[in-house]
Amino acid sequence: MQPDPSLKAWLALSLTKGLGGEGARGLLRAYGSPEAVFTASSSSLKSFVKPEVAAEISRGIADEPVAPALAWLEDGNNHIVTLADADYPQALLNIPDPPLLLYVKGRLDLLNRPALAVVGSRNATPQGLNNAEAFSRTLSEAGLCIVSGLAHGVDAAAHRGALKGSGSSIAVVGTGLDRIYPAANRDLAHALATEGTIVSEFPLGTPPLAANFPRRNRIISGLGVGTLVVEASVQSGSLITARLALEQGRDVFAIPGSIHAPQSKGCHRLIKQGAKLVEAAQDILEELGVLTMPTASAEASAATDNEPALLIHMGFDPIDLDTLIALSGLTMAELSAMLLTLELDGRISTLPGGLYQRLN
Repeated sequence: MQPDPSLKAWLALSLTKGLGGEGARGLLRAYGSPEAVFTASSSSLKSFVKPEVAAEISRGIADEPVAPALAWLEDGNNHIVTLADADYPQALLNIPDPPLLLYVKGRLDLLNRPALAVVGSRNATPQGLNNAEAFSRTLSEAGLCIVSGLAHGVDAAAHRGALKGSGSSIAVVGTGLDRIYPAANRDLAHALATEGTIVSEFPLGTPPLAANFPRRNRIISGLGVGTLVVEASVQSGSLITARLALEQGRDVFAIPGSIHAPQSKGCHRLIKQGAKLVEAAQDILEELGVLTMPTASAEASAATDNEPALLIHMGFDPIDLDTLIALSGLTMAELSAMLLTLELDGRISTLPGGLYQRLN
């Protein structure tokens, strides 16, 4: 089958050295289509781009640079959507720097589903991971597609939770789609490619370059009607995503945490700056006007009549054994036995320094 000439032109334009997204969009405004750009004279092109870029375009569309992408498309689960395609995410048309095209692996239908970005620390606490997964599952069950970045920590937990709901999940990555990064998330990436979607604006073969990850954040925030920050230090890249969301006119939500936890300080800063404090997924759904709620919430409160009394004494801040003994009145032997049982049940987690933290 002969490749689509129009797609070849889009790919060639996106791969033109020294051009960039802003320059490419300027040429499209001037000439109307990628094909017209490549048939324009060098003198005309110099009115819009640098001479060396004009010379590169004037050489025409070479087969070799676009061949890997065209071969990649032979797999029916792989797609490339351009600014001119109906499948292109309409939400991205409203951001200042929409990508010229997107490489997509998985379900195209998710690209235009109502979505929410969920981001946070790569070094999240156990409570943060639980929150990310539980919130994402509930929001997905309510019909929202959860967008994140396939990174360690909160991103991975958000994808796992979202895949359990009907809204499913989109991962926006900072590499070419022929690579999986980080490698530890390989199984999750395969699940997303089957049940969700993986998206990148970067050409095939692009390695995990540090500069690409902040750049992909504008797509994460841009795809959603809002961004939820689960945990973030004050230096976290998640705050970049939140700032981009605000610049794009999206809502920003943040989950508060312990005043002692470094992973909560970024969220607290966002709340001080006007982000909406949320304690439950319902808060987000009400703010966004989403009326459909699942019949059984994945984040139902753990404070029930049958909850062990020890959990009430623990609260959700890290706590040491001496304080627990003083609060509960238990002996060391009794307390140690209860803590072991609660840890095996997944109700608490042990932290460095002999601390314990309630998870739910």
